[in-house]
Amino acid sequence: MGIINVKGTHDIIGGEAENYSYVENVMSQIASFFAFKQVRPPVLEHSELFVRGVGESSDVVRKEMYTFDDKGGRSLTLRPEFTAGIMRLIVQNKLLPISELPLKLYYCGPVFRYERPQLGRYRQFNQFGVESVGHASPYADVEVISLAYTILQSLGLQNVTIKINTLGDEASRDAYRAALKDFFKDKVENMCEDCKMRYQINPLRILDCKVPSDQEIVKDAPKMSAYISEASQKRFSQVLESLKAMDIPYEVDDTLVRGLDYYSETVFEFHYVSNKGNDYGAIGAGGHYDKLVHEIGGPDAPGVGFSFGVERLVSVLCDDGLLEQADLPLDAYVMPLGIESQKNALMVANELRVLGYRVDMCYDDVKLSNMFKRAEKKQAKLAIIIGEEEIKNEAVVLKNMETKEQITVSLEDLGNKVDEILMEKGE
Repeated sequence: MGIINVKGTHDIIGGEAENYSYVENVMSQIASFFAFKQVRPPVLEHSELFVRGVGESSDVVRKEMYTFDDKGGRSLTLRPEFTAGIMRLIVQNKLLPISELPLKLYYCGPVFRYERPQLGRYRQFNQFGVESVGHASPYADVEVISLAYTILQSLGLQNVTIKINTLGDEASRDAYRAALKDFFKDKVENMCEDCKMRYQINPLRILDCKVPSDQEIVKDAPKMSAYISEASQKRFSQVLESLKAMDIPYEVDDTLVRGLDYYSETVFEFHYVSNKGNDYGAIGAGGHYDKLVHEIGGPDAPGVGFSFGVERLVSVLCDDGLLEQADLPLDAYVMPLGIESQKNALMVANELRVLGYRVDMCYDDVKLSNMFKRAEKKQAKLAIIIGEEEIKNEAVVLKNMETKEQITVSLEDLGNKVDEILMEKGE
């Protein structure tokens, strides 16, 4: 067997690649409607960034990062998530002092995590997300949740479940950690090794354990809601009231803590089960953070963000028949009659491409009937035929593939005629 792709990665080809572009373009456009601006941080970062930013108790840092020493002996990591890198970008480029707050950014690109490949989940996958940084208003949280919900609705996903919770402020979390420490102290020895580690570093992470026997123990653990400060409870109520006023459905889940250490106050997840019954779990998630910018070396500046896994979104959209995994149809297919006509065919194709049309041409010296079969397979709306006679007369034969009407058009008038025909077709 020859060389194959690395386990947990996948090739995105043909119509599937078109689907990815479509989904990413929809998300980017909606983010721009909300006045978010695109940034593109590097894939490689210093490993320290994720230890400080994501948190050493998170599974991402402890088990899932692709980390290596470069030739200069520096520890580098392929980014396992975007948020820490975005904060580094903001701090390093001093964006907060020169921006109206909140600073609103969006991103899209590959991330890398060494985890078990499963439905819609890979070791290299793509994330789209946003960060709104520099303002503590609860309405910044609402705006970000609204943006994410608008994206899902625009993609056609109607039965989205938004799970939401509050982790409270720092005092609330300190009190809750102490309560969890006390609750689990006589139980942790009978729990998984991960939970034993989480107990020492951050007992909130135990609530995120996926081991069934541990989940049974977690059911009786104290609830976060009992330790939320009055100020945090008021803030959370403002978030919920605003979501209700905007007709954005949600359910409060007091076990939701999210898997990254930097979250505080509002956290949320978007859950979906496809029409085929495939439970994709959380197809997107995010939350508020208070200390992350400071941890990266910047000022005290709160923020809120979310991310979507593009692979999961594409999978669930295909499951529900909301995407067709097929190549986009051509506006025109150019057919040179003989090798000597190919130069002119390419010139015609390029002129139409400059006008904004999707055009391909035949490079093989085959019969005209074979070229028409190729045009039909490519779902071309128009066929453009160029032979010796057409070259001499500076014209082409233009055929409407739907009506079968065929006319001769001068090269000078070709663009206008293509515009006319395709406008009549509603293209």
